[in-house]
Amino acid sequence: MAENKIARRDGFRTKMGFIIACVGSAVGMGNIWLFPYRVGQYGGAAYLIPYFIFVALLGFCGVAGEMAFGRAMGTGPLGAFSQAVQMRSKKGGAVGKAIGVIPVIGSLGIAIGYSVVVGWFLRFLWGSITGEMLAAEDTAAYFGEVAGSFGSVGWHMLGLVITFAVMLLGVSKGIEKMNKWMMPLFFVLFLVLMVRVMTLGGNTVEGYRYLFVPRWEYLANPKTWVYALGQAFFSLSLAGSGTLVYGSYLSKDVDVVDSAKKVAFFDTCAALLSGLVVIPAVFAFGMDVTSGPPLMFITLPGVFQKMPLGRLFAVIFFIAALFAAITSLVNLFETPIEAIQQQFKLSRPVSVAIVALVAAVVGIFIENGDTVSTWMDVVSIYIIPLGALLAAVMFFWVCPKGFARKQVETGRKKTLGKWFEPLGKYVFVGVTLAVYILGIVYQGIG
Repeated sequence: MAENKIARRDGFRTKMGFIIACVGSAVGMGNIWLFPYRVGQYGGAAYLIPYFIFVALLGFCGVAGEMAFGRAMGTGPLGAFSQAVQMRSKKGGAVGKAIGVIPVIGSLGIAIGYSVVVGWFLRFLWGSITGEMLAAEDTAAYFGEVAGSFGSVGWHMLGLVITFAVMLLGVSKGIEKMNKWMMPLFFVLFLVLMVRVMTLGGNTVEGYRYLFVPRWEYLANPKTWVYALGQAFFSLSLAGSGTLVYGSYLSKDVDVVDSAKKVAFFDTCAALLSGLVVIPAVFAFGMDVTSGPPLMFITLPGVFQKMPLGRLFAVIFFIAALFAAITSLVNLFETPIEAIQQQFKLSRPVSVAIVALVAAVVGIFIENGDTVSTWMDVVSIYIIPLGALLAAVMFFWVCPKGFARKQVETGRKKTLGKWFEPLGKYVFVGVTLAVYILGIVYQGIG
């Protein structure tokens, strides 16, 4: 039955297109500003040890699991959760569908907030092209104007137009093609920036030392492990939504374990590359590397103001950041669009129009820096990890014994060891539960 559904749906034409799309969904703002900040804050290279451990664990069980779950059911969270519960009880489909609403709401909620930030990226890109941003006497005041109440409505709407124009084209002609050129360009542009930063001189070396000289004592600090876990979890886009939906468009001959490894690898490369650009550049001009969230929109514009050819490199930076944001946003909006298509049997254009209208109306009313920050905190702390947890429970616990193994092994030449079930059922589900609890305790860990 699931195979027939897949045959009638649009899907990824190539394995590489699928992998690049998943990389696009994973690479986002967290890679560009949060990762470099966390590395420096919690022990430099020492922080990378727990981070790499969690990326390997979450990439193998979480990313591969969500891909395989979506492919097995041939639909997104509403249909997948419903089918999973029906495997236990024929009358439980409605309950599973109701539970599946949670990751859909989480994906839509974070996408609405993210779209406001995409508007800021567009505004800063235009300010870099025209020179307006570099001419600003106070970068904090400039950002305050951009992120003020209704301060960037036109740019916000333009970001939505670009995003939904891509999505109207469908999976293979829109999402896959867009990611195939946006993601490689993102890496190329950041490589150009990395080389430029290496030539800045000054205190640049101190920036590299801040990033990569290990301060081993931080490994004894529980927060190092907590924030490394949160960074890995959110960076890999585990939410029981976007990756699951992308998996539902995937053919049976694709090895999801190999795909998950590649997604984890390139996502980590993007984070490291961002670190090699952002932190040394900030150090080169003696600016505040611990500024946290303002790093992107206040500190870095100040760096570009002081940098030779700063206008050119500001344009390159914000184009690359915009690419990362748009590819992530497309993934987030695809979950509610797929849900409307499948559950109400509406056409893709109509489904896209409904989600676009909701995103525009709600987004306008949270278009304020403080408001959108609160909105995204609530969604990312209370809903996103809960969706990931529910998807993990459905796949590893609710589905019959052996189901998860069979689906993850589909398309693989090698079978998985006996450790797979315990790793998925106990370790991965336990770690995901920990992310949910720790996020509430710390009021956000990613």
